[in-house]
Amino acid sequence: MQKLFTLLISSTLLYSCSQSSSDAMDAAKAMNPDSMKQNIMVLASDSFMGRKPFTEGETRTVAFLQEKFAALGLEPGNGSSYIQEVPMVNISTESDPTMTISSPKGRSTLTFFEEYGFWTQKTDSLITIQDADLVFAGYGVVAPEYNWNDYEGIDVKGKVVLVMVNDPGFWIGDTTLFKGKEMTYYGRWTYKFEEAARQGAKGCLVIHNTQAASYQWSVAQNNFNQSRLNLPAAEGVPLCDAVGWITEGSMKKLFAQAGYDSTLFTQANKPGFRALDLKLKASTKLKVKSEFKKSKNVIAKITGTTRPDEVIIYTAHWDHLGIGKPGADGDSIYNGALDNASGTAALIELARAFNSLKQKPERTIVMLAVTAEEQGLLGSEYYANNPIYPVEKTVANINMDVVNSFGKTLDMSIIGEGQSEIEDLAKQELEKDGRYAAPDPKPEAGSYYRSDHFNFAKKGIPSLYLKTGIDVAGKGKEYGKQIREEYNSKHYHQTSDEIDPSWTMDGAIQDLLIYFKVGLSMANDEKFPQWKTGSEFKAIREGKK
Repeated sequence: MQKLFTLLISSTLLYSCSQSSSDAMDAAKAMNPDSMKQNIMVLASDSFMGRKPFTEGETRTVAFLQEKFAALGLEPGNGSSYIQEVPMVNISTESDPTMTISSPKGRSTLTFFEEYGFWTQKTDSLITIQDADLVFAGYGVVAPEYNWNDYEGIDVKGKVVLVMVNDPGFWIGDTTLFKGKEMTYYGRWTYKFEEAARQGAKGCLVIHNTQAASYQWSVAQNNFNQSRLNLPAAEGVPLCDAVGWITEGSMKKLFAQAGYDSTLFTQANKPGFRALDLKLKASTKLKVKSEFKKSKNVIAKITGTTRPDEVIIYTAHWDHLGIGKPGADGDSIYNGALDNASGTAALIELARAFNSLKQKPERTIVMLAVTAEEQGLLGSEYYANNPIYPVEKTVANINMDVVNSFGKTLDMSIIGEGQSEIEDLAKQELEKDGRYAAPDPKPEAGSYYRSDHFNFAKKGIPSLYLKTGIDVAGKGKEYGKQIREEYNSKHYHQTSDEIDPSWTMDGAIQDLLIYFKVGLSMANDEKFPQWKTGSEFKAIREGKK
């Protein structure tokens, strides 16, 4: 009798596993490359006006996503609503056409837009920089764990600091500093502004270098004289009056005017470097208009069967840059087909897959399309600070930002490898499909700190961010590299990021299957994935930070 009971139990378990596997396969088949392409075409159409928050493009995008989630049978993710309102302030700046640079030897000017660009996160109607001292502060980094402080021994209150993009060591190829070629958060321009403000600086200009920034000057220019969105400033959080970028060539001109040369760039990579007052003074003005409004995150869910209070959140940002400066083709609509209509359409396909499961996941699956990523990860930041589902009950975040449009690949890249155990799940699922996990092809870009998963990671929530591979089936890695480099150099944040009729989306569905299986595995596992030893986010999850 005992043997018979054991046999029955074993048979039941085998049937259950087989049934679960069968359900997963059926769900994967529910994801459709044609419907995905059609949804990208809609989201990236001219009628959606580049999907910038606070425009008619937002209204149409949010309505479209609500309709899609409801039609697929997903429940509202915020009580009875598919919407989480995100209060923001829209700040428009009009800069003087030049900035005057004064020295004991005379005056010079820098031309706005071509040589530098300022904007502000403040709502004052007029920002005036009048004879503000210019300080070259190296990389503008204060990192005690690396024994590095670019501001040591100098007071920059009321001054404008000029700082290099990326981490110490990068500009000269010294991989012994910080994490070597891999960018840390200290290398991000957002950090540079934050630290300058903490130091009391009136302004901060990040010195552009294409390799160090991982994008061309034209991408930085997208920020100039455009309206920019911000979350309302939290009480007590310091802000510079003006922040922005300056070209490397213009910085060299300032060095020369101050009696120095570009060897200062090299010196700034040496431990013990100290910020240098250039004995130059800058003067310019910015006229400011601000408008307080509310944008929208769109959120839907599939309630878990046995642990509904525990959630796995898939994210993609629905926004892009809207209508702006005409591109080389004369077009002024930044449609953002890959960035990130593709990721938004991927949310819809994943929703279709999960909702088609005969046996629903044990944990709740949440689809979160966030606003204002292009303005500084604002929608995800607001959600992370005002979570609908408690942080301690949020198992993981899986983020999608630009998905595969050009065909199946043998690999996928793990961004920020070594962070969490979710990476191991992704590797296992790739191997099951006869594929492999590749390292971040461009760790110096700091991509782990540049998309919406970062705001979840900062709260201690293990977060996975994968990117399209380059080992294209039947065509190889060189072909894949060429495709990626062409997108980055010609289409990223340009008006040419539009739907291409040749896209099949077969590669996208292949990658979505990995996202799906990883999420399903976590949804039906009793354990929470953990951060790995060495991750800067591990202590946050464990309540030690």
